Amino acid sequence: MWRRRFSNGTRWFRIALWAIGPAAVGFAADQPQWGEPHSRNMVSGEKGLPATFDPATGANLKWSARLGSETNATPVIAAGRVYLGTNNHLPRDPRHRGDRGVLLCLDERTGELIWQLVVPKITTSRYWDWPYMGINSPVTVVDGRVYGISNRGEVLCLDPAGLANGNQGPFLDEARHQTPAEEAPIPIGERDADILWLYDVVGQLGVRQHDAAHGSILSHGPYLYVNTSNGVSDTHRTIEAPDAPSLIVLERATGRLVATDGERIGPRIFHGTWSSPAVIELGGRPVIVFAGGDGVVYGFEPPASPPPLGEVRRLRKLWQFDCDPTAPKEDIHRYVSNRTEGPSSIKSLPVVHGGRIHVTVGGEPFWGKNESWLKVIEPPVSGPGEPREVWTFRLNKQVMSSAVVHDGLVYVGDTGRKLYCLDAATGRPVWSHEVKGELWATPLVADGKVYFATRRGEVLVFAAGREQRLLGETALGAPISATPVAANGVLYITTMTHLYAVQAAGR
Repeated sequence: MWRRRFSNGTRWFRIALWAIGPAAVGFAADQPQWGEPHSRNMVSGEKGLPATFDPATGANLKWSARLGSETNATPVIAAGRVYLGTNNHLPRDPRHRGDRGVLLCLDERTGELIWQLVVPKITTSRYWDWPYMGINSPVTVVDGRVYGISNRGEVLCLDPAGLANGNQGPFLDEARHQTPAEEAPIPIGERDADILWLYDVVGQLGVRQHDAAHGSILSHGPYLYVNTSNGVSDTHRTIEAPDAPSLIVLERATGRLVATDGERIGPRIFHGTWSSPAVIELGGRPVIVFAGGDGVVYGFEPPASPPPLGEVRRLRKLWQFDCDPTAPKEDIHRYVSNRTEGPSSIKSLPVVHGGRIHVTVGGEPFWGKNESWLKVIEPPVSGPGEPREVWTFRLNKQVMSSAVVHDGLVYVGDTGRKLYCLDAATGRPVWSHEVKGELWATPLVADGKVYFATRRGEVLVFAAGREQRLLGETALGAPISATPVAANGVLYITTMTHLYAVQAAGR
């Protein structure tokens, strides 16, 4: 087996042909995590992607895979595999019946199942692990390991080969893990996931996740940075775990906890902690950017070295920026269901580009005010200080989508059924477009195109640039929450029920 690997800083290119598990795979440019590494910008260098496809006729369709009944996760493509979270509405193993969280590992060439991770639901109450939500978190693949977050809030390190090459350990209790507590353990097989290590965020740190665990793990240096999904109680009126951390740092090799944010964000969380961290380089040093459930963007210094065994350190905060400074900060849950007044939260990822942070922020879609903004801030280049607000653009209603920055423009969508192209330097609108469904998914910029997907199942493709030019529109008949991604010449579109691998005819 021979291989050589090169990196251009954002994508991996590999000259290889080797067998991993059941398939021999040749591949070029993977998408091993959500967005570009560290910056979280959803821009791809892929070329030759089609503007339209048709599942009914098979036009520009490489393959499609049936998923569960509710799929919110964004697919990740690495080393010949496609990883995607869903639910168990369509059991791929008859031994696993009923509501479960599921992480599928599919063959990149065919869409066929290689293995799956099956995780029983949290049964404390439906508000801990909402029925049929499945696994919502996209995985991060680094150095031959798969890192993800289960529906139970566990951080998992998985073997990409699954159990086909044996149980690697040190975690060896996959049978118990994949079975509800009241049932006898379901024996493991070759098509089950191989858990290498597991960190139970809920059990170890007393986190009270709400509705669902969601996070895209950031890998930087020897550490993993993970948001905890800490949130409100069943009543939406109290915080059950006010002292639980919002951001944690784990040792990538072992899963050992090394640091937490220490900011006691808990009492200021209006709904949940679902934004994932990014990295910005300031004055030649990395800073961890984290958007809290309190509507504040924090900058933390990464740990210089791991603490002694048994010790957990507090991250050093360098700065913070309140995205909605005039909003109420005390007794915030009295504003639940108030559509005109209340606190803001951040559900999107902070996106780093050109020394600036682009973040969408505003009222909660289900419980909060009908206000939202895209804000661009510039942190201090060195040491602690006050970030500068560069510009603000008022969006329509609320916002779930992250911004995408490319070639002097910013693209974003909102729940007010509108998508925007803005000038990246000034925030002035270049063009906008009304759609039929809410936009939860972040747009993708690739191949001179911008791919937008809506909760009504529309996929709209525009020419990237200042001229508003619609290239294609496809109706898929099922809601889309997941962000479109591209890898190895293929575009991946995920609806609630299907994954489509889209490829230009003749490629």
